[in-house]
Amino acid sequence: MPTEPHQPIFIDLKLPRFSAQLNVKQDGVNRMVFCAIRKKWLVLQPEEFVRQLLLHFLIADMRYNRNRITVERGVKVNDTDRRTDILVFDQDMRPFLLVECKAPTVKLSTATFRQASNYNGALRVPFLMISNGRENLVAEVDYDANDYRFLARVPEWL
Repeated sequence: MPTEPHQPIFIDLKLPRFSAQLNVKQDGVNRMVFCAIRKKWLVLQPEEFVRQLLLHFLIADMRYNRNRITVERGVKVNDTDRRTDILVFDQDMRPFLLVECKAPTVKLSTATFRQASNYNGALRVPFLMISNGRENLVAEVDYDANDYRFLARVPEWL
């Protein structure tokens, strides 16, 4: 039986399996994690933990090209400066997948997805994803119809 296009399809990517691959250290009172994309140490906040697990998943499992991934890239949304959590570009350097990371305590829903999709207006990325590390929602955006549909898997990198 097909699902409704706006019915969320929660995907379990089993992200905790990448925890052991994270480069983590203690720096005074802060736990730090090394981001291989940004090439720097960052405070290991809950949202950063999810972001790092997702980066490992996209590179290792999905075979996304690490040179086509940006993290916390600046973008203008309605004349306001914002940052994208993860933005993946296709081989022609067009935005391909926008990922919004939430802390593990944040419950994902269609409303959370709509909120995250506000960043996508200026970028017009064909695929949008939100994750709290346990649950993941991925959608394909149809700009002509001003609509979207949830997918059961993360799209293959082009």
